[in-house]
Amino acid sequence: MTTTPSNLPTLSPEGSLSQYLQEIRNFPMLGAKEEYMMAKAWAEHGDSDAAHKMVTSHLRLVAKIAMGYRGYGLPVADLISEGNVGLMQAVKKFDPDKGFRLSTYAMWWIRAAIQEYILRSWSLVKIGTTAAQKKLFFNLRKLKNRLLAVDEQSLKPEQITEIANELNVSEADVVSMDGRLSAQDHSLNAPLRADTEGEWQDWLVDETPDQETMVADNEELLQRRAMLEDAMGDLNDRERHIILERRLKEPATTLEELSQHYNVSRERVRQIEVRAFEKIKKAMHEAASS
Repeated sequence: MTTTPSNLPTLSPEGSLSQYLQEIRNFPMLGAKEEYMMAKAWAEHGDSDAAHKMVTSHLRLVAKIAMGYRGYGLPVADLISEGNVGLMQAVKKFDPDKGFRLSTYAMWWIRAAIQEYILRSWSLVKIGTTAAQKKLFFNLRKLKNRLLAVDEQSLKPEQITEIANELNVSEADVVSMDGRLSAQDHSLNAPLRADTEGEWQDWLVDETPDQETMVADNEELLQRRAMLEDAMGDLNDRERHIILERRLKEPATTLEELSQHYNVSRERVRQIEVRAFEKIKKAMHEAASS
């Protein structure tokens, strides 16, 4: 894609955030019809100007999402930069005929890019393996704040249980993650003992996946995303919206909010969600078997 970070407004680590935000507000928002036409021009004719307009019209969305991740101690400039990369990937793969607006589709890519950057960069943790661990990593602080436990040395048993139930993880995982997030940073060059020249880094094991594994994992992720997009295309507008709000948004929209939106009961919303999810599972299973 010819739209690259080099021809977008940039925010340097020492730059003014307010100035950057003011600059990106100068880019016009696209209406639904104009966005559709731009997306078709890019998809069918490789129109880089159309792609650039779609990217710049959503830079405010990236900044808003990036602000929500400031609590991890990383420069806002880097969070925004990574989010912009995710946005450009979203524009590159966006299919306007699926029925989504670009903002809805791009949010997945922006959040994924920022979260992956945090997980790669955060000094205390080498997280990475399961969706449950990532969910726990990105939600533990928020839940501790809600439980007024953020300043406590350790979580109380009832707090551990509540967090584990809400995030669908084990209590042991909650305790382990809380300990890792609360730990102090230590230099890898610190000596093991005062009477030895050995350092902590001498005992570290390289657990980085080999290149073949990383390529295979990336290909599988892309394939699953494509299958999900195709499966979502089989849903009607209401089913698609409810699935997006209930299963793909964090925090999820409540049944009560959706019941008021559609003027139906909460149980009816739940039934639609379950039915739509079963459709998606069936479609993805059939796609995987074909």
